[in-house]
Formats: sequence, structure tokens, C-alpha cells
Amino acid sequence: MKVQEEKVKSELVTRGYLSTEQANRAVVEMTKSKASFKDTLLKLSLLKEEDLLIAEADVLGLTYLNIDEYLIDEAVIKMVPEKVARTHTVIPVFKVGSMLTIASSDPANLLALDEIRSAAGAEVEVVVCAKPIIKKAIDQYYGVGGNFSEVMKSLDTGTAVISKNRRASDPKPTAEEMGKAAEEAPVIKLVNMIIMKAVEEKASDIHIEPEEDMLRVRNRVDGVMHETLTLPKKVQLAVASRIKILSKIDIAETRKPQDGKIRLKVEGRDLDIRVSTMPTMHGENIVMRLLEQSKVVLGLSDLGFDETTLKKFEILIRKAYGMVLATGPTGSGKTTSLYTALHTINTVDKNIITIEDPVEYQIPMIRQTQVNVKAGLTFASGLRSILRQDPDIVLVGEIRDTETADIAVQAALTGHLVFSSIHTNDAAGAVSRLLDMGVEPFLISSALIGVLAQRLVRTICKKCKEPCKVDQELLTKMGIKGSSGNFFKGKGCQECGMSGHGKRMGIYELLFVDEPIRRLMIQRASADEIKAQAQKTGMQSMRVDGIKKAEKGLTTLEEVLKVTLED
Repeated sequence: MKVQEEKVKSELVTRGYLSTEQANRAVVEMTKSKASFKDTLLKLSLLKEEDLLIAEADVLGLTYLNIDEYLIDEAVIKMVPEKVARTHTVIPVFKVGSMLTIASSDPANLLALDEIRSAAGAEVEVVVCAKPIIKKAIDQYYGVGGNFSEVMKSLDTGTAVISKNRRASDPKPTAEEMGKAAEEAPVIKLVNMIIMKAVEEKASDIHIEPEEDMLRVRNRVDGVMHETLTLPKKVQLAVASRIKILSKIDIAETRKPQDGKIRLKVEGRDLDIRVSTMPTMHGENIVMRLLEQSKVVLGLSDLGFDETTLKKFEILIRKAYGMVLATGPTGSGKTTSLYTALHTINTVDKNIITIEDPVEYQIPMIRQTQVNVKAGLTFASGLRSILRQDPDIVLVGEIRDTETADIAVQAALTGHLVFSSIHTNDAAGAVSRLLDMGVEPFLISSALIGVLAQRLVRTICKKCKEPCKVDQELLTKMGIKGSSGNFFKGKGCQECGMSGHGKRMGIYELLFVDEPIRRLMIQRASADEIKAQAQKTGMQSMRVDGIKKAEKGLTTLEEVLKVTLED
């Protein structure tokens, strides 16, 4: 028995995958048949190939990787010829810098590594994966062409076109039919390419929208939707079924909304995709929200605060107790602001716990809990349990109902610093919203210490930025008087995809709760009265913040007008 095989045997026994008797039995059989120890174990069905490879990888100091969870870029696949991949049962997984990572079921095959190194023109490192999984991936990635048109040609020859020529009177496809279509290589490749394109575009959402005679795919990039692809109607059910299988939801259920989750790896990074399906007149509409778990949380200074607002916000988040709210519509960056605040004050002497729906990004040293309504874990019940965990700081993902609002307010009044979000148009509106939920005014005035309202605007591309003249009509709409109308815009270049825009930044208004504001709260004053008082003591509206950023050449007046209300 070779030294490496002896080590693998010992590792398997140590890990409990094999008993000593089973290992000895395999050695006897191996001696008789003159087969390898690995092949003998599999022949005798003493353990799964995955367990064997995990042990072998550990002995060799390598990583075991289930590439079923990976989304592989077409450019990476092209680095290794199909013939080489099939001959040695290997597949490239991702490339970081000059290093190409290869999955193999036989990491000791040096001949294969030399051939790949020569073909790819790159340094190669090996991860271990089961042979059936690699073979399946080879069929998926090499068996179909590398662009959408080639994939569509392949679909015409398969069973995936189960919706072709179907009439309203035809019987509904069975779950078996839909499952079979969803597992065909062209369909798998098509869905992979849709997701990969969204990742490359840095999209936040993918919308798969059925029309009467086609299937439209749109991506949301920097808050703006654009069409990326139109597909023939015949692939609709197959594409929907594939996405449902990935997100572990019922492929046979098409009459009611469903939610699921897909976890993939792209270029070695964790990617969580929240999937939502909704029945419509022409089939199921599917929206996939892309969340990168390894995304770096920014510093407060990176969010776009002006100096005054930043100082006030830092004072708020370092208070010993009280409630701080972030407000704005969905997609306005509230979660990023709250996570950044937690990241800023996250120290070893503080116990920080969250209840979220969903946990979008993971932060070390913070205990994060996911809402699970089916299991009875709601924001309200989760918050009650959190308060028994001796927290210093609590994040409630969103205040949606009276019960959650009451508990959050009580937590702030009993010595905890509470962060949460709420949906209102501006900062002052958060007070009215809490009143509408039935929270007593005197409790709000005692608990609430600040409200941050925000929107996201696209910045101007730095590569093609140029001065421009804004017409008087726009200046009047924005309430700008005495301006020369000299601002900036992006002309459009390759760097920004001819859009003239770069990434998004925040525009803010921060309601700092002081004594005059508290008195107004107790009097049940309107949002307009609270806003007027806050502006007397220095609060600037989101529109004013946006105009200042436009004057500095960071964004355009059109962007600010699009996302703000009139003052």
C-alpha cells in the first residue's frame, strides 16, 4: 500500500467515515484485485466518493470544492480546450490574477496539470471535486455554444421547448415534464448566462418578464432598468422551472407567489440571490435580487455625507441609548447606511444583535438573525428574544407593524441603542408614521433621537465629465435662483457604457431630535411643522443636499429632480 493511500485510510478512520474493520477489509480486497485503495472503497460501496475526496484533499493539503454551487465565466471555460477537459475530467472554475483554479477528481495527475498549464498559458492550482459533478459541469459548459444565439439553437433540438405551440386549452405540463426540461444543458447554460451577465454588469436585480409572444429579461443597474435580452416564448416554462429548482421552490405551483433563495459562487465570491415569483396574465414573472455576501461595508465618509451631516450622524450612532431610523423607499440605500453605522461602532466591548429579512451582508462579531415567518420568527418575536440576549445595540431590519414599533421604542427607552428602517418620504414623515401605528407621542419623543432620510443618485462619469449649461426651466423646477446655470454632465464613453454616469451616491437629510422637536412630537404636530422647525436649526433637505452635490460636479440636476420631492 502506497504512503499516500495509507494516509487517506488513516484520515478516513479518524474522521469516522470508515471503521477499522471496513478499512482492513478494503486493504485485503485491494491486494486481491490489485486495484487502487480508492477504487476498492468505491467498488465495495463502503463510502461516498465525496467523503473519500474530502479526506484525500485533506491529506494532500488541498481544498474540496462542490462546483455545483459555482457559476463559471465563459471566458474561464475557454482557457481549457474541451478535449483536454474531457480527457482528464477537469474543468476550470475561476481565475484570480494569473492563477487559474482547476477542479479535478484526480489531483495527483501531473500530466493533466502540465497540459492545462500549457493550453491556458497560466499558473494552475487544483481543487478536488467528485468525478460525476465535474462530468456534469463539462456537459453543461462545453456541450453548448458560448453565446445566447448558439444556446437558442441548441434549445430547438431538445425537450426544453415544452411551451412551444401550446394553447390555453392544452393540459398544464406536469412537474416531471418541467423538471426534465429544466435539467437540459442548454437551459442550464441559458440561466447561467443570464445570471453571469447581471453579475458582470453589477446589476442589483434581474427581471424575467413574460409577454404574450416572448420572454423579456431586464437588469437593474445603478437603479435604472434596461433590457438585456428577449427570448422566444417557447423557453418560458423551462427557464422558470430551472430558476425554481435552483431556489428550491415548487416547480409545479404556478398560481400563487413563491419566494426562494439561490446560493452560488462567482469568481470565488459568495453570491446570494433572492428569488420572487408572481403569476401574471402571460405566465410567472420572476425577479432575482443579487446580494454579494463578501461585499465590503463602506466607511461613513464613503457614503456621500457632507461634513455637517456626517458629524451629527456620528454623534447619533455613538449614543448609549435611543432609536435611530433610516427612511426612504425600497432601493434607496437604507440597509447600506445602517450596516455602515454598525460597522463603525462595532467593537469587542459591545454586544450587537440584529433581526433582518433577509440578512443581506454578514458582519464579523455581530449576531445576525434571519426572519422566518413559517417558524414563527417575526420581527416582533425575534426582537423580544434579542432583548433577552443582553444586547447593547439592536438592529431591526424594518418596522412594519405596531407590535414591532412598540417593542423597538421600549427597547430604546430601557437603555438600548436601536437602529431600524421605515418607509416614509422624508425624515419628518417617520414621526407621523409611528403615530399612525399607534405609538404614543410621549414615547416617540423620549425614544427617537434621529431620523436619516435618503435617496440614491447616479454620479457623473469621471472619464467623460464636461461642463454644461442647464436651462432656466429646470433651474426654476429645482427652486434655484441667481444661478449661472453652469453645471456638469457625462458626455458618454466606453468606461461608462456611453451612459455618462458612474456608481450611485447618497443624498440625505438628517432630523436631529432636540427639545423643540420633542415638544412638537408631544403636540402631535404635522410632518410639515416638524420639518420646518428642523430646518430652522440647520437641517437641509435631500433636494438641497443634491443641488450642492450637482454644483460640485458629483451628479446632475436631472438625477436630483428625479428622486426628490419639492420642498
